[in-house]
Amino acid sequence: MPWIVGIDEAGYGPNLGPFVMSAAALRVSDELANACLWQVLKPFVRRQTGEDDGRLLIDDSKRVYATGLKRLETGVLAACLPAERPEPLADFLERLGALGRDELRQEAWYTGQTVLPLEASPERCTRFREQSADARLHWALPRPVIVCPTQFNDVLERTQNKGAVLGRCLGQLLHEVLALPDREPMTIHIDKHGGRNFYGPLLQELLGRGQVRAVEEGPRRSVYEVAGLNRSLRLTFQPEADGEHFCVALASMVSKYLREVLMLEFNRFWRRHIPGLKPTAGYPLDAQRFWRAIQPTVATLGLDRRTLWREK
Repeated sequence: MPWIVGIDEAGYGPNLGPFVMSAAALRVSDELANACLWQVLKPFVRRQTGEDDGRLLIDDSKRVYATGLKRLETGVLAACLPAERPEPLADFLERLGALGRDELRQEAWYTGQTVLPLEASPERCTRFREQSADARLHWALPRPVIVCPTQFNDVLERTQNKGAVLGRCLGQLLHEVLALPDREPMTIHIDKHGGRNFYGPLLQELLGRGQVRAVEEGPRRSVYEVAGLNRSLRLTFQPEADGEHFCVALASMVSKYLREVLMLEFNRFWRRHIPGLKPTAGYPLDAQRFWRAIQPTVATLGLDRRTLWREK
């Protein structure tokens, strides 16, 4: 039974708040290895926005979030097997084995006490796991990597290359998914990192073992096979992969959801210190407005700019 994995990120562009990259992994029967999972899951999953017909919406996270937090949260928690009762964010991240939790706990604004779900129905989320099993699809828990501004800036200072943050997180997630059991074949789909077409040397460095062979490299996609591991491995990078591959779409939703929940805590912290402060999503233009508003309080609290402001 091969594994299909999708990897995508959220929050690469903002100056404020964390960056999140996630992997969503699904084990399928051999005959479904090359199937369109949206078609396989069609009885209980849809991919187009519009009227809610009772099916889960799994799609590019930007499209899903445009319909509201509830649909984004419902899809994410369905894949994460929601707890039997509401749980704090810190417990949720612990259950997912989120990488970067220790650094996150050092953030002045983070409490981890936000109770999930915020809007979704736990009962509806639970049904998805049962329906997937009936379709011979078996989910591993999604695995996120959370990078806070201090770590983001550390990578920038060492490498002078913002893309190195993507490579670092990708390497962490590759090691996580390659540890999935039973040495079954694995196919990994990854949303392309900027305009880059050549990933062979990067993959060789990140994996640290095996022999990476380029199958195809170009603007439409870059495909690699890796020999010498304990399982066959194929990786594909392509633009807008979250619109082409179900697991990438789900990974993008996990990343977006966690980023949004963390930004709720971020804004709650600053609004507690500065009543009436308009919340921010952290993207460059509005981040400048927000930074000007909080600067005096940053100084009063004895906080350092580099722990809050991502330089690129």
